[in-house]
Amino acid sequence: MTDTAFGSLLRQCRQAAGLSLRQLAARVGYDHSYLSQVERGQRPGSADLARLCDRELGTDGLLTATFERRPARAGRLRPEAELLPAEPVVADQLEAAWRGLVGALDTVDPAQLFTDFRSVPPAALLPTLVRQLHGADREEAAELSILIAETLTRLGDRSTARRWWWAARVAADSAGRGAEVRAREALCGLTERRPLPELLELADEAVALARQTPAGCLPRAARALVLAELGRRQEAQQALQELIGVGDELMQRDTPPYRLHWAEGRVCTLLGYGVAGCVLLERARELCPESWIGDRARLDLSLAECLAVAGEVAAGLATALRVLVELPDEWHDSWVYDAAARVLHVVPAEPGAAELRRLLVHPTYRSGRSVGGGSSWTGRQG
Repeated sequence: MTDTAFGSLLRQCRQAAGLSLRQLAARVGYDHSYLSQVERGQRPGSADLARLCDRELGTDGLLTATFERRPARAGRLRPEAELLPAEPVVADQLEAAWRGLVGALDTVDPAQLFTDFRSVPPAALLPTLVRQLHGADREEAAELSILIAETLTRLGDRSTARRWWWAARVAADSAGRGAEVRAREALCGLTERRPLPELLELADEAVALARQTPAGCLPRAARALVLAELGRRQEAQQALQELIGVGDELMQRDTPPYRLHWAEGRVCTLLGYGVAGCVLLERARELCPESWIGDRARLDLSLAECLAVAGEVAAGLATALRVLVELPDEWHDSWVYDAAARVLHVVPAEPGAAELRRLLVHPTYRSGRSVGGGSSWTGRQG
């Protein structure tokens, strides 16, 4: 049984039911263009899609059984080694670049230099960042070191990322951007599930530094999110109100416009304000460029979690599954998988959760943590 055979059967069943691609897509919560690719055998589909189509087309499990009879395929989630760039950045190159940065912290506008980096998959981005670091002035070195630390985190190399965060703080402090780098490290730390008291200390430092130099809204956003993760509800609510009250006037170069609403929506989700969170996350999605594929995937998964919190469990699960199935392999990184794991934490026993759990089997999560297990969750601590 092949992908083409499953897709052909899906097309036959859909046509027999008198539904167009768009009509079926709307009913099962998948994009119509993705369904078209499945029907033509260009995409494999998923067990969740087969189950939903069986339900909507009244095919009594036929599509699910057909999908499950396909030959075993290599998992779409590649081994960790394959997350490295096609043009690899070896340890020696990273070490040399790091030493060069530390030794030259005491020399094009960064806002223009880095406008397109979010359109590049993290594994392909890393060698470009390392090359640009050579000869960068102080301001550029600060931004590049932050981006390298974030990219290493996304690729799962957390120990190397820690060294780059240290270098980023030194570089950013010398360039007057200390508040920004600490806020960005705190947000990255939430994805890494670093100890929350440590992240709160970083966020508090960011807010304190922001009072001395213009730093936009990111420090406040980071602090609000960490407080919400800690379960310090009253403080998180106050921080959220402050963030909403000053966010627009503080929006500057430190963060893309959508990220403020993403942070507000995530805080609302953690506080249980599902409807408000969905509104804010939808607004963030409108502001996020189409070409920023990884950012949009993370946004959609945050929205999926918020939908589940708001009581729209089926819609939340369908959204999360669609993101993981449709997202190109090169954009599957630890940030995306952390956001998906948060969806699973909200709905661990719901129909479709098993499929989501299967998609989350990834090398990043094999060391010291079992995705979806209650004991693995380090957020929302008191």
